[in-house]
This record gives sequence, C-alpha cells and structure tokens, in this order.
Amino acid sequence: MESTKGPERPDGPQTRPLRADAARNITAIMDAAVRCFAEQTQVSMTDIAREAGVGRVTLYGHFPSRERLIEAALERALDDARCVLAAADPDSGPADEALRRLLRSSWSVLDRYRRLFDSAQRELGSTKMREQHDPAMAMVAALIDRGRREGTFRTDLPVDWLVTTVYTLLHAAAEDVNNGRQSAGDVTGLLEATLLQALAPPV
Repeated sequence: MESTKGPERPDGPQTRPLRADAARNITAIMDAAVRCFAEQTQVSMTDIAREAGVGRVTLYGHFPSRERLIEAALERALDDARCVLAAADPDSGPADEALRRLLRSSWSVLDRYRRLFDSAQRELGSTKMREQHDPAMAMVAALIDRGRREGTFRTDLPVDWLVTTVYTLLHAAAEDVNNGRQSAGDVTGLLEATLLQALAPPV
C-alpha cells in the first residue's frame, strides 16, 4: 500500500504532512542547491533562491542556515552515491575486480559533486563529512574484508585504516582536479593503480 506520509521536513522529522506548495518549494530549492554547489563553491543563499525561483524568506523558512542547506544537499548527493555504488555490485567476482568497479563508480559520483563536497568540507568540517560518508564507506569495508579472506588484500593493516586510505585518496583526487593539478579523465586510472597496490598483500 502506498504511504500517505508527506515529504520529510528539512529541519527534522515532520509532525504533519507538508502542503503541496511547500513540498514543491523544498524540491526546487534542493535541486537548485545541488546544481549550484556542483558548478561552483562560492554560492550565496541569494543565488540559490534565484535559481530555485523562490524568495529568500521562503528559502530561509525551509533552510534557516547555509550550513543546513549544504548538509541537505550533501545528503542527497550521498544517497545518489549509495545507489551508484550498489549498482557496481561489489559482492560479485574477485575482490580486486570488484574494487576496480567500485572505484570507477565512486569517482563518477565524486567528480559530479566534487565542488559540492569541497563546500561541505569547509562548512561542515572533516568529522561530520566522514560521518556522512560512513554508509557508503561500509560497502568499501565489506569488500576489503572479503578480499582479505580471499587472500587478495593485505591483512597486516586494520580494515578501518585501509578504508580511510580509500576515502582520503578519493577526496584528495577531487581536490587535485578542483585545483587543476590533475585531469578528471585521468583520475580513475590513478586511483586504481595506487589503491590496488596499496591494498595488495606485501611481497
């Protein structure tokens, strides 16, 4: 049976369904925020309100701070990331090949949202950013753990440290592309070459 529950409010659990116009405004604001932050890091609340076709009063009524809006946009991007990573089917095939698929999928999402992630890093801080990524990184942890059992990945270092290595290098790659030090088209090959070697059992 289809749920009659309305859209969730951006500031926390709802107590009653949103009006249709409020739900439309929230969707428009979120769409605009993701677009704007994906294109450039320096975006004002006024820019987002204009892009969404709503007034500043409406924008602040749903998202009372820039931090809350960035956090909501990040949540949407990470929901997208989880879907993309799941579609890479990390549970199938040899662990090293599954990792290649996961890295390609991870970079496709990270490249799409790398400016948004850059803004979120500055606004929310590294601790909250990592917490927000934990559900997606759980897929990486499960894959590394499987690879260790198969003898494909090293067992002399903790799984959590290896996950941190993957997470850190992915975001370092995004920073390098944002700063013009690397080409986005080259990153997948760089990630695969570096991380597969880093995770391989020591000789």
